[in-house]
Amino acid sequence: MPLDNVVFWVFAPIAVAAAVAMLLTRHVIYAALFLVANFACIAVMYLLLDAAFLFAVQIIVYAGAIMVLFLFVVMLLNQHKEDDPEAMPASLVRINSRGFVLLSVLLAVELAVALSRIGITTFTTDAGAVASISSVARIGTALFTTHAFAFEVTSVLILVSMVGAVVIARREH
Repeated sequence: MPLDNVVFWVFAPIAVAAAVAMLLTRHVIYAALFLVANFACIAVMYLLLDAAFLFAVQIIVYAGAIMVLFLFVVMLLNQHKEDDPEAMPASLVRINSRGFVLLSVLLAVELAVALSRIGITTFTTDAGAVASISSVARIGTALFTTHAFAFEVTSVLILVSMVGAVVIARREH
């Protein structure tokens, strides 16, 4: 059995288990740690696909920066109050359940639409074609020219979420 298959069959179940554990845990910090484990396993999958750039981006940006931001906000908001089930009113539990069902249905519809638009994909081993879509320079050029607006909107969204977390935390004290 090739080593790639062994690595895949070791890390794929870990990724799935970490994702399920993240959804089932009641503690926010544990959920964040399970998400980091999932990000690391996904990074290994990128490495198996010979996408070293995506591997590095997955580790640096998602497992590093985004998770640090997430943990910063969690610690700032002092989430230990939600660990007590009696502290959460029943009406809020019902709203969360309804929201979960609504978001699940919306996600299923989005997934169905996305899958319906996918044509049959043919894979190529042509070195020129592969190099044209996997060049770091081309990714950078596309990110800061074609997709510059989306890049800036994302950075502003992250900044606004941090400021919002600080404002919410300041109101509680």
